[in-house]
Formats: sequence, structure tokens, C-alpha cells
Amino acid sequence: MTPQAESVLELFRSTGAYLQGHFRLTSGLHSSEYLQCALVLQHPPAAEKLGRLLAEELRKTAGGAIGLVVSPALGGLIIGHEVARALGTRFLFTERDAATGKMALRRGFAAAPGETAAVVEDVITTGGSTGEVIALLRGAGVHVLAAASIVDRSGGQADVGVPRVSLATLQVPAHYPDQCPLCQQGIPVVKPGSRPA
Repeated sequence: MTPQAESVLELFRSTGAYLQGHFRLTSGLHSSEYLQCALVLQHPPAAEKLGRLLAEELRKTAGGAIGLVVSPALGGLIIGHEVARALGTRFLFTERDAATGKMALRRGFAAAPGETAAVVEDVITTGGSTGEVIALLRGAGVHVLAAASIVDRSGGQADVGVPRVSLATLQVPAHYPDQCPLCQQGIPVVKPGSRPA
């Protein structure tokens, strides 16, 4: 693990954001570890630092000037805003439409054909939410240059169709509920985060 990655994970540990137990992730998978980014990002100096570091990584990877940062709500809001600030660009967020269950730009947000963008998340596990935002932007004619997250829980395996960076990469086992050893042991599952169970 790189010194930067270890420093990022230490920030999670010191703020109580690196949790251990039995968790249902946004992806629906179960895991014995959970990264509650809100507990880190509640501290503006930490959010600013992580945003600046992630912006530096995006500049190296994007292959062009990023004109827009877009994040899925709710988890990506703070870090996406901080990355946009560090890049000196505009920030938008998507929300899940209650009727369709799909990501949408609301609140008067719009992205124009030909704009360049990066999609920023707090944690990526399967890449599902990030992939949905990329598809939405591409559908609007936006050229998505890269994606980023503070932490990559996939061990580098999540594929979202564009170059992707993170500040720390973990290989944390995640299981389908019917194959979860913690469920088989009868340990109650907790659903942290912003989406209902």
C-alpha cells in the first residue's frame, strides 16, 4: 500500500469512519467492513485535503481539461464539490428518480453536448452508481474523461468504461446475501449509508 493510501485509511480510522461488523452495501452485497465517508467528510479540512488529492490524480489520468465534475447523491456530494473546487470547475449532482429508480439531473442542472466531465464518488464497490452517472452524461453528449473515488473497495476490479483513480484501494470481500458467511452465522445485518434497505 502506498504511503498516500495508508494516510487516507488512517484518516478514516481516526474519525471512526472505518467500521467493522456485518453490513449491507448500496450494491446489495454484504461485507464485514464499511467505510462511512460522511464521518471523515464532516471535517472540512479533511474534505478539502481529500478533494485536492483526488483532483491531482484526476489531472494525471483524464487526458484533457475537466470542465465539469458530477457526483451521484448522496455519498458523492461533498467529495465531488471539493474536487470541483480544487479543479476550479463547476459541480453538479445526480439523484435517483423515485418513479424510474434511475439517476437523473434535477434542480435545473444541465450538462451540454461537448462538455468534458469527471464522475466523482466517495467509495466504489461494483461501480454501479458511477456507471449510471457516466451513462446519463454520455446520453447528454458529454465526454466523460475519467472517474474517481476516495476509496476503491473492488481491489481495482470495478470497470466503469473510463479510466478510474482512487486514493486507496482495498480488497474487501463482499458476498451476495445468499452466500454471506455472516448471514449463515446468524449475525444481524446493518444497512448504513444514505439509501434505505
